[in-house]
Amino acid sequence: MAEPPPNPQLLSALGRLVRGLSALFWGLPIALIVCVQTAKTDWLRSLGILPSILALALVYFGIDQLGQFQKQERIWRIALDRAKILAIANLGLAPFLYWWNRMPGNPFYAAIVPLMLVIGLLFLFSLNMVLRRLAAMLPDETLRIETRLFTTMNAYLLALTMTIFCAYLVLSRMDNFQRWQAAVGAVLERGGVWALMLVVIPILLPIAMTMALVWKVKEVILASVFGQPQGDGL
Repeated sequence: MAEPPPNPQLLSALGRLVRGLSALFWGLPIALIVCVQTAKTDWLRSLGILPSILALALVYFGIDQLGQFQKQERIWRIALDRAKILAIANLGLAPFLYWWNRMPGNPFYAAIVPLMLVIGLLFLFSLNMVLRRLAAMLPDETLRIETRLFTTMNAYLLALTMTIFCAYLVLSRMDNFQRWQAAVGAVLERGGVWALMLVVIPILLPIAMTMALVWKVKEVILASVFGQPQGDGL
């Protein structure tokens, strides 16, 4: 018995879904590197606000492409819309990284940069929820189990990172902040690479696990729908 012909609209939506996942996979690390370099170094100063805008626009493009899939699923759409709003907010605040680099003493710019970091953490959390909803709609039980496990781990790590960052903001308003900061710096210097890892892991590990989930979901779609074996790039 001949198989029914594939639905052109479904294939188009799946193609955009895979394209969006690829954009997110590459956009997340690029946005992290470019935004940090724009805010803290002079490497990209000659390009002005353009690098951070382009990097965050790539992330938004990825989220926007996911929206073409299963438009009738309400829970999926809600999770996707939340992530899209946060991506737009980060994109709109991107120029302030460059302006703060040029005028670090400006209190308005100095307040926007922590706000952008908070929005970035919330976006990463929302993206994990999007991936969980997406995996629930795909016919792969192993993928659903792995996605639930890693998104839960990411949620705890992001909550820890947010707590540490908020505590830092509160302490920075205290009179003895400079002495506290010097004490923390001394502990980190004495601890060497291990102390540095304790600071960096809660930030970088959720990004790495999110990228792994994005790649895994993309590969499952390519293998199950398009017949492409896992491991091939897009």
